[in-house]
This record gives sequence, structure tokens and C-alpha cells, in this order.
Amino acid sequence: MKKILTQFALLLVVIASMSMTLRKKQRIVFFGDSITQAGVSPAGYISLIQKSLTEKKTADNYELVGAGIGGNKVYDLYLRMEDDVLAKKPDVVVVYVGINDVWHKSSSGTGTDLDKFEKFYNALIKKLQAQNIKVYICTPSVIGEMNDFSNPQDGDLNQYSKTIRKIAGNNGVQLIDLRKAFVDYEVKNNTNNEAKGILTTDRVHLNEKGNQLVADEMMKALGL
Repeated sequence: MKKILTQFALLLVVIASMSMTLRKKQRIVFFGDSITQAGVSPAGYISLIQKSLTEKKTADNYELVGAGIGGNKVYDLYLRMEDDVLAKKPDVVVVYVGINDVWHKSSSGTGTDLDKFEKFYNALIKKLQAQNIKVYICTPSVIGEMNDFSNPQDGDLNQYSKTIRKIAGNNGVQLIDLRKAFVDYEVKNNTNNEAKGILTTDRVHLNEKGNQLVADEMMKALGL
């Protein structure tokens, strides 16, 4: 009997060891618009995060999932959240939206008024939190790179970013302040006050340096 108990104890140790080895990866979903859609391309910010994890030999601990669709605004994210995020059973969701909510107000008249933006964003976060998902939210980066705040959408971007900072505080979620990071970078590095080409290819979508800046800010916030 004693021998059987000893063997059973050893079996439990082996099972526990195997359980640790087969521990589920932490699944992180990046939820957003065309910037996130491009994030899974070879030079995109999600791919750069994956590359960094591989170099640090921690890639086996995480599964990175891109859930970006071009042109999306905050209400688009809310409407497709069930299929594109919740169905994937994530542990963490990083929400990066707001550019189109501002940009499309002038480009096509289909942006999102600030009060509606705030309501949809709060509803989105609450639905994620109801599933015990850890949520990180980002302020929008730039629509034009001139560092003297002469880009036409700078005022709106600053206002929407201020609202996102408030949303983060009210909902107890962590903020990734990309707006501040981009503005600080432009002030330091855009010495000729160029409209594009420093962090973006076209005033909005990220070039290699822009993707790296986003990757660095997200990794810092996520502790990766």
C-alpha cells in the first residue's frame, strides 16, 4: 500500500510538472482600424512586438492576434467585438481607435461626434470587462505631423485624446498615450516641420519608425 501511495505521489508531481509546461499562452488581441490591420505585416507594430518577444525568448508565453479593419471607428469596433474579439477568448485586449472618428468628419462627413464616441467607447470597455478581459486603451496618434499644432485635425485629436484619458480613469483601464508619444517625438525630431515622412507615410499610416514607436509604447505598457 505504501508503495502504491508513493507511486501515486510521484504521478501527481509529474502531472503538475506537465501542467506547468503546457500552460496556456496569454492571448493578446490588438483591436483597431487600418493601422492595426497593417500591424501584422512584416514591418507592422504587432510583428515588431512578436520579433522582440522572440529575441527575448519569451514568445512561447504569448499569442498576439491582430483584429484591425481599415476605416473602422469606435462604433464599428463595438459592433464586431463579439465575432472578432470575444470569440477568440483573449486575456488582454489593446484598443487603438479614434483616427477615423476624427479624420472622417472632414474627409467624408462620417466621423463620430465626441459625445457618441465616449458612449460607444465606454460600452465597448464594459463589455470586455464583463468577460474578465484586461483592457488597455490608446489615444490616437497623428493626422499630419507638423509639430507646431497647425495640422487641421490637431484640435480634435487633442480633445478626443483628452476624452480617452478620462475614459481610462473612469473605467480603471490602463492608458497607452500614443498621442503624447507621437507629439513629443515630432517636437524633437521633425526639425523642418514636415507634414509627413517622420513617423508616417501619408500623415496617418505608420512608416517603420512609427510602427517601432507604437510597438515600444505598447510593450512598455504591457510589460513585455
